[in-house]
Amino acid sequence: MLLQLGKANVAVSGDTRFDRVAAILEKDNSLDFISDFKNNTLTIVVGSSWPKDEDLIVNFINSNKYNVKFIIAPHNIKEEQIQNLKNSITKKTVLFSERKDKNLADYDIFIIDTIGILTKIYSYADIAYVGGGFGNLGVHNILEPATFGVPIVIGPNYSHFAEATALINLEGCISVSNKKELQVAFINLILIETERQEKGHICGTFVHMNKGATAIIMNTISNFELF
Repeated sequence: MLLQLGKANVAVSGDTRFDRVAAILEKDNSLDFISDFKNNTLTIVVGSSWPKDEDLIVNFINSNKYNVKFIIAPHNIKEEQIQNLKNSITKKTVLFSERKDKNLADYDIFIIDTIGILTKIYSYADIAYVGGGFGNLGVHNILEPATFGVPIVIGPNYSHFAEATALINLEGCISVSNKKELQVAFINLILIETERQEKGHICGTFVHMNKGATAIIMNTISNFELF
Protein backbone atom coordinates (compact mmCIF):
# COMPACT_ATOMS: atom_id res chain seq x y z
CA MET A 1 0.00 0.00 0.00
CA LEU A 2 2.82 2.42 0.84
CA LEU A 3 4.44 1.71 -2.52
CA GLN A 4 1.16 2.50 -4.26
CA LEU A 5 1.16 5.85 -2.46
CA GLY A 6 4.59 6.66 -3.86
CA LYS A 7 6.57 5.83 -0.73
CA ALA A 8 9.68 4.10 -2.07
CA ASN A 9 11.82 3.90 1.08
CA VAL A 10 9.94 0.98 2.60
CA ALA A 11 11.34 -2.11 4.30
CA VAL A 12 9.54 -5.06 5.88
CA SER A 13 11.15 -5.81 9.22
CA GLY A 14 8.87 -8.31 10.93
CA ASP A 15 7.71 -8.25 14.56
CA THR A 16 10.17 -7.14 17.26
CA ARG A 17 8.21 -9.08 19.89
CA PHE A 18 9.89 -12.24 18.63
CA ASP A 19 13.30 -10.72 19.38
CA ARG A 20 12.19 -9.77 22.87
CA VAL A 21 10.92 -13.22 23.78
CA ALA A 22 13.85 -14.98 22.09
CA ALA A 23 16.21 -12.92 24.26
CA ILE A 24 14.55 -14.42 27.35
CA LEU A 25 16.44 -17.65 26.68
CA GLU A 26 19.72 -15.83 27.31
CA LYS A 27 18.66 -14.76 30.81
CA ASP A 28 18.71 -16.62 34.12
CA ASN A 29 15.18 -18.00 34.40
CA SER A 30 15.76 -20.15 37.46
CA LEU A 31 13.42 -19.99 40.45
CA ASP A 32 14.44 -22.33 43.25
CA PHE A 33 10.97 -22.51 44.78
CA ILE A 34 9.44 -23.56 41.44
CA SER A 35 12.13 -26.20 41.03
CA ASP A 36 11.36 -27.47 44.54
CA PHE A 37 7.65 -27.64 43.78
CA LYS A 38 8.09 -29.32 40.38
CA ASN A 39 10.40 -31.95 41.84
CA ASN A 40 10.98 -33.55 38.42
CA THR A 41 7.23 -34.06 37.93
CA LEU A 42 5.43 -33.24 34.68
CA THR A 43 4.02 -29.75 35.19
CA ILE A 44 1.30 -27.73 33.46
CA VAL A 45 1.67 -23.96 33.81
CA VAL A 46 -1.56 -21.96 33.54
CA GLY A 47 -0.70 -18.35 32.76
CA SER A 48 -2.87 -15.21 32.89
CA SER A 49 -6.04 -17.18 33.59
CA TRP A 50 -9.49 -15.66 33.91
CA PRO A 51 -12.45 -17.22 35.79
CA LYS A 52 -13.78 -18.97 32.67
CA ASP A 53 -10.35 -20.52 32.06
CA GLU A 54 -10.15 -21.54 35.69
CA ASP A 55 -13.56 -23.25 35.57
CA LEU A 56 -12.20 -25.62 32.93
CA ILE A 57 -8.80 -26.01 34.58
CA VAL A 58 -10.21 -26.73 38.05
CA ASN A 59 -12.65 -29.26 36.63
CA PHE A 60 -9.71 -31.13 35.11
CA ILE A 61 -7.56 -30.81 38.23
CA ASN A 62 -10.23 -32.18 40.56
CA SER A 63 -10.87 -35.21 38.35
CA ASN A 64 -7.24 -35.75 37.32
CA LYS A 65 -5.75 -39.17 38.08
CA TYR A 66 -2.38 -38.58 36.40
CA ASN A 67 0.95 -37.76 37.99
CA VAL A 68 1.01 -34.11 36.98
CA LYS A 69 1.34 -30.84 38.87
CA PHE A 70 -0.19 -27.45 38.09
CA ILE A 71 1.14 -23.94 38.53
CA ILE A 72 -1.64 -21.35 38.14
CA ALA A 73 -0.81 -17.66 37.68
CA PRO A 74 -4.18 -15.84 37.51
CA HIS A 75 -4.61 -12.54 35.68
CA ASN A 76 -6.41 -11.12 38.71
CA ILE A 77 -4.59 -11.64 42.01
CA LYS A 78 -7.07 -9.95 44.33
CA GLU A 79 -7.21 -11.84 47.62
CA GLU A 80 -10.89 -12.81 47.37
CA GLN A 81 -10.48 -14.28 43.90
CA ILE A 82 -7.31 -16.14 44.88
CA GLN A 83 -9.02 -17.66 47.92
CA ASN A 84 -12.06 -18.65 45.86
CA LEU A 85 -9.77 -20.34 43.37
CA LYS A 86 -7.87 -22.17 46.11
CA ASN A 87 -11.07 -23.27 47.82
CA SER A 88 -12.44 -24.70 44.57
CA ILE A 89 -9.50 -27.09 44.22
CA THR A 90 -9.65 -30.46 45.99
CA LYS A 91 -5.97 -31.28 45.53
CA LYS A 92 -3.24 -30.15 47.94
CA THR A 93 -2.69 -26.48 47.10
CA VAL A 94 -0.24 -23.79 48.22
CA LEU A 95 -0.09 -20.08 47.46
CA PHE A 96 3.09 -18.20 46.56
CA SER A 97 2.44 -15.93 49.55
CA GLU A 98 2.31 -18.99 51.84
CA ARG A 99 5.32 -20.83 50.44
CA LYS A 100 7.83 -20.14 53.21
CA ASP A 101 8.54 -23.03 55.58
CA LYS A 102 6.52 -25.36 53.34
CA ASN A 103 7.83 -28.52 51.71
CA LEU A 104 6.68 -27.49 48.25
CA ALA A 105 7.35 -30.91 46.75
CA ASP A 106 4.41 -32.24 48.78
CA TYR A 107 1.89 -30.03 46.96
CA ASP A 108 0.00 -30.71 43.73
CA ILE A 109 -1.06 -27.15 42.88
CA PHE A 110 0.90 -23.90 43.22
CA ILE A 111 -1.10 -20.67 42.86
CA ILE A 112 1.03 -17.61 42.07
CA ASP A 113 -0.60 -14.67 43.86
CA THR A 114 2.07 -12.19 42.78
CA ILE A 115 3.20 -10.61 39.51
CA GLY A 116 6.42 -10.36 37.52
CA ILE A 117 7.62 -13.98 37.49
CA LEU A 118 5.33 -15.74 35.01
CA THR A 119 7.88 -15.62 32.18
CA LYS A 120 10.44 -17.45 34.30
CA ILE A 121 7.82 -19.94 35.45
CA TYR A 122 7.09 -20.86 31.83
CA SER A 123 10.65 -22.19 31.62
CA TYR A 124 9.58 -25.00 33.99
CA ALA A 125 6.47 -25.93 32.00
CA ASP A 126 6.04 -29.22 30.18
CA ILE A 127 2.67 -27.96 28.93
CA ALA A 128 1.30 -24.41 29.00
CA TYR A 129 -2.26 -23.13 29.08
CA VAL A 130 -2.50 -19.42 28.27
CA GLY A 131 -5.66 -17.71 29.47
CA GLY A 132 -7.91 -15.04 28.03
CA GLY A 133 -9.18 -17.08 25.11
CA PHE A 134 -12.71 -17.25 26.49
CA GLY A 135 -13.02 -13.47 26.88
CA ASN A 136 -13.86 -10.68 24.47
CA LEU A 137 -10.27 -9.36 24.43
CA GLY A 138 -8.81 -12.69 23.37
CA VAL A 139 -5.89 -14.82 24.44
CA HIS A 140 -2.88 -13.43 26.31
CA ASN A 141 0.75 -13.62 25.17
CA ILE A 142 1.57 -17.10 23.86
CA LEU A 143 5.06 -16.19 22.65
CA GLU A 144 6.59 -16.42 26.13
CA PRO A 145 5.85 -20.13 26.64
CA ALA A 146 6.50 -20.75 22.94
CA THR A 147 10.07 -19.46 23.17
CA PHE A 148 10.81 -22.18 25.74
CA GLY A 149 9.60 -24.84 23.31
CA VAL A 150 6.45 -25.64 25.28
CA PRO A 151 3.23 -26.97 23.68
CA ILE A 152 0.36 -24.55 24.29
CA VAL A 153 -3.37 -24.84 24.90
CA ILE A 154 -5.67 -21.81 24.57
CA GLY A 155 -9.36 -20.92 24.43
CA PRO A 156 -11.36 -20.27 21.24
CA ASN A 157 -10.95 -16.49 20.90
CA TYR A 158 -7.59 -16.06 19.21
CA SER A 159 -8.37 -14.94 15.64
CA HIS A 160 -7.13 -11.37 16.18
CA PHE A 161 -3.66 -12.63 17.13
CA ALA A 162 -1.48 -13.61 14.17
CA GLU A 163 0.98 -15.64 16.23
CA ALA A 164 -1.81 -17.71 17.79
CA THR A 165 -3.44 -18.33 14.42
CA ALA A 166 -0.09 -19.36 12.95
CA LEU A 167 0.71 -21.78 15.77
CA ILE A 168 -2.76 -23.30 15.57
CA ASN A 169 -2.23 -23.88 11.84
CA LEU A 170 1.23 -25.31 12.49
CA GLU A 171 -0.25 -27.60 15.18
CA GLY A 172 2.05 -26.37 17.92
CA CYS A 173 -0.92 -24.88 19.75
CA ILE A 174 -4.32 -26.40 20.53
CA SER A 175 -7.55 -24.40 20.85
CA VAL A 176 -10.31 -25.75 23.12
CA SER A 177 -13.90 -24.55 23.54
CA ASN A 178 -15.18 -26.61 26.47
CA LYS A 179 -14.25 -28.94 29.33
CA LYS A 180 -14.27 -32.07 27.18
CA GLU A 181 -11.91 -30.60 24.59
CA LEU A 182 -9.57 -29.39 27.34
CA GLN A 183 -9.58 -32.84 28.91
CA VAL A 184 -8.70 -34.50 25.60
CA ALA A 185 -5.93 -31.98 24.88
CA PHE A 186 -4.36 -32.30 28.33
CA ILE A 187 -4.57 -36.09 28.48
CA ASN A 188 -2.98 -36.49 25.05
CA LEU A 189 -0.15 -34.12 25.95
CA ILE A 190 0.36 -35.79 29.33
CA LEU A 191 0.36 -39.37 28.06
CA ILE A 192 1.95 -39.04 24.61
CA GLU A 193 5.48 -37.75 25.07
CA THR A 194 6.21 -37.63 21.34
CA GLU A 195 3.19 -35.37 20.75
CA ARG A 196 4.27 -33.12 23.59
CA GLN A 197 7.80 -32.87 22.22
CA GLU A 198 6.70 -32.32 18.61
CA LYS A 199 4.29 -29.52 19.46
CA GLY A 200 6.85 -27.92 21.76
CA HIS A 201 9.47 -28.07 19.01
CA ILE A 202 7.07 -26.38 16.60
CA CYS A 203 6.50 -23.54 19.08
CA GLY A 204 10.19 -23.00 19.81
CA THR A 205 11.13 -23.13 16.13
CA PHE A 206 8.34 -20.67 15.27
CA VAL A 207 9.81 -18.04 17.60
CA HIS A 208 13.36 -18.69 16.41
CA MET A 209 12.44 -18.43 12.71
CA ASN A 210 10.60 -15.13 13.19
CA LYS A 211 13.23 -13.21 15.12
CA GLY A 212 15.53 -10.64 13.54
CA ALA A 213 13.21 -7.65 13.13
CA THR A 214 15.19 -5.49 15.55
CA ALA A 215 18.41 -5.95 13.56
CA ILE A 216 16.62 -5.08 10.31
CA ILE A 217 15.20 -1.89 11.82
CA MET A 218 18.54 -0.82 13.31
CA ASN A 219 20.41 -1.51 10.07
CA THR A 220 17.83 0.45 8.09
CA ILE A 221 18.12 3.40 10.46
CA SER A 222 21.93 3.34 10.38
CA ASN A 223 21.92 3.32 6.56
CA PHE A 224 19.37 6.11 6.25
CA GLU A 225 20.84 9.33 4.88
CA LEU A 226 20.23 12.30 7.15
CA PHE A 227 19.87 15.71 5.54
